[in-house]
Amino acid sequence: MITLWHNPRCSKSRAALALLQEAGAPLSLRRYLEDTPDLAELRRVQALLGGDVIDMMRPGEARFKELGLTRDSDAETLLAAMVDNPILIERPIAITTTRAVLGRPPEQVLDLL
Repeated sequence: MITLWHNPRCSKSRAALALLQEAGAPLSLRRYLEDTPDLAELRRVQALLGGDVIDMMRPGEARFKELGLTRDSDAETLLAAMVDNPILIERPIAITTTRAVLGRPPEQVLDLL
């Protein structure tokens, strides 16, 4: 089962969803802006993604700057900001029990198949 953290207003997210559906992947959608991941979930997904917390964020989002965040902000500050402001979470993110990938470009989600 692949869980897709999805924003239907995002073209990349819609493209990733279409690719997974076309591939017949077992799929669960999570509209993360409405059903915000908690801190533990964000930590788990970040660990599955690997890399730095900033890699799963949208630093170009106006809210990022409004909060005074920078690419050098510590991981805990960034994680807490995503819990309180899910618009800061990069999209889409495709997640299995053992791996996660950012759908940037959308074709990367097919790596989970």
